[in-house]
Amino acid sequence: MSHVTAQAPVAAPLTVRTIPVGAIMPWLAFSALLFLVALFFVGAEEGATSLLKGTVVHEWVHDGRHLLGFPCH
Repeated sequence: MSHVTAQAPVAAPLTVRTIPVGAIMPWLAFSALLFLVALFFVGAEEGATSLLKGTVVHEWVHDGRHLLGFPCH
């Protein structure tokens, strides 16, 4: 009778892949622009700084204003 032993497969070492800064910068700039536009509509789209007429935007972001601490009344 022969003895057969099974060996666990050896995992390959993990390699760290780096992402070049040049590839990240456009996405970072786009994300920052979206954040600033959202912050404007939640925090300042009302009254003298309003870009859109009426109170539609105010009503859509009303609860978000209170959640983030912006006064609106």
